[in-house]
Amino acid sequence: AVVVGCAPAAEPQADTASAYPSETLAPLFQQVLPVPGMTFTSAIVTFPPAARAVPHRHGDAFVYAYVLEGAVSSQLEGEPAHVYHQGENWSEQPGTHHLATENTSPTEPAKLLVVFIATTGEQLKVDDPHR
Repeated sequence: AVVVGCAPAAEPQADTASAYPSETLAPLFQQVLPVPGMTFTSAIVTFPPAARAVPHRHGDAFVYAYVLEGAVSSQLEGEPAHVYHQGENWSEQPGTHHLATENTSPTEPAKLLVVFIATTGEQLKVDDPHR
């Protein structure tokens, strides 16, 4: 089973992001790796127009993100925000705090291919506690 923490876009948020739609995650493939206790998971993350993710972490997972369509602004703790366009990519080291991720378009969706290398059974996305 794929363990994910992204909520469907229709689920209400109880924080400052509630005025915006949220992202959805659709798992594609999951495979236990020949490295003890590690699993490879890939997923498509869809951001409706103007959608933004709440600040979050991916536990001890190494994360790779590739923009399939649209443009996504991403900000990791300690770094400036950067807009990634179709065909561009970034990675996140284990334990990284992802402060902001949002679709930069108010009218067009954005999609990412996201790959996680994580401890088997670990939740892949944990939203920050509501303030």
